[in-house]
Amino acid sequence: MKLYSAPVEDILFSLNAAVGSQAPSHWDAAQCADILGHFANFVESEIAPLDEPGDEQGCALSADGVRMPDGFKAAYTALAHGGWQGLTAPELYGGMDQNALVAAAVSEVFAGANHSMQMVCNLVPGAISTLLRYGTKDQQQTWVPRLAAGVALSTMCLTEPDAGSDLSRIRTQARVDVHGWRIHGEKIFISGGDQDLSEDILHLVLARSGEPDSGVKGLSLFICSKSESGDSIKVSRIERKLGLHASPTCQLTFTDAPAQLIGDEGDGLKAMFTLMNHARIDVSLQGVAHAARACDIANSYAMQRSQGRKVDGAPAMLSDHADVRRMLDEQRSLSLGARCMAHITLVELVKNDRPALVDFLTPVCKVFCTEAGIRSADLGIQILGGYGYISEYRVSQTWRDARITAIYEGANGIHEAAIATRGLRTLGGRGADEFDELITELTSNNKSVCALQDRWRFERDEIMKLDDPSAHAHAFAQLTCELFFQAAWVRLNSVSDDVEISRLLRGVLLRA
Repeated sequence: MKLYSAPVEDILFSLNAAVGSQAPSHWDAAQCADILGHFANFVESEIAPLDEPGDEQGCALSADGVRMPDGFKAAYTALAHGGWQGLTAPELYGGMDQNALVAAAVSEVFAGANHSMQMVCNLVPGAISTLLRYGTKDQQQTWVPRLAAGVALSTMCLTEPDAGSDLSRIRTQARVDVHGWRIHGEKIFISGGDQDLSEDILHLVLARSGEPDSGVKGLSLFICSKSESGDSIKVSRIERKLGLHASPTCQLTFTDAPAQLIGDEGDGLKAMFTLMNHARIDVSLQGVAHAARACDIANSYAMQRSQGRKVDGAPAMLSDHADVRRMLDEQRSLSLGARCMAHITLVELVKNDRPALVDFLTPVCKVFCTEAGIRSADLGIQILGGYGYISEYRVSQTWRDARITAIYEGANGIHEAAIATRGLRTLGGRGADEFDELITELTSNNKSVCALQDRWRFERDEIMKLDDPSAHAHAFAQLTCELFFQAAWVRLNSVSDDVEISRLLRGVLLRA
């Protein structure tokens, strides 16, 4: 079994490439490296060793609530005591006040070490952002310090049995009585809907405060607290899943649960998107983490496994064979390129001078990075052969855990449709225009990428002529992803003098 090793050098290399010559304000590369190094050491010793036994044991539902696998509570306590839950929270509320780039580096390492545990913990930064943007002063002062200290964890309660991606079908009701708001309804697929790690849970619940036929305009966002709800919030079941066995995916029943409105009534979707957009970048990084982990396992195995002979008759390692080398190269190029795509997007987010571009890039990253994680894990299974198919070498769990990333936080097909519709039309197509400009900035007129960019421009113009581009959304989104991937690789090569990076770039540019 290959123990988890955090890809710290690769992450810092990618961040350096993404930042480029115009660093965002308050960016400190040395400080980021120091924080990431400390977190990697902690995770490798305390969090990663729980991944395999946690997957085997899973979670259990009892009369007292959800019980997490053995060792998870002690590890979470150490995580919280280290201040890691408050990484992005303002110092005023007890946090470290770090930016999205540092948070991204830490999040990827967390997901690579133990995706299940990261799932339960990593909605906190998005919840804090939502509270700081839309919450009242009292809500901020009450909840942000508790989240930052790890006293409370957070959930995102959107999905319902009859309302998956179509939020206009949400039926969970929010009503006002003499005591305030009350929530009544059912939510499903709630990650960390209950657990025994934190003292409290902050549920961010999207519910209908308007009339039944009011669509998304009748939705508002509410806070519900486990500690204040008593029996009014119950776990009906935890799902049995293909992967993420140590992450409790809960069905929650709200029976007139006490709640507080966050933001304005009827603006629930706008407020929730603050949380969802954070989650979508985080999911992109989960895909990157799985791509890197599968690559590490496969490369280690292939370098050590004796297999056949070379042309000159000398004993060969598995990695000496051309077809295996091809697959290892694809894994490596996917993990490095996908990571750089996510980091470039986060640099734009931190700079905040091209918000339309960030809106365009976010679904592109979500689609490409999650599919990269699944593809790399699948290649890892193929490289290890029969050993890849059994659990001992861990790459099969990587595939199982990675598979959900293309489904949750908006199925990839929905994001592809968004790229070909809203992405090309919102604000007069400003996001798409700025994407076009970004590709030129990243590549300095690299001939191969320019040819692909010209093709993308042509297809964009053709898509814009269609009243309904849905039939072409997948193909256009995949073209957009490939263009961004190749441009990110040109940027990586521009800041490296490593011949291996140049060799991988040649392979990347031959993909399209």
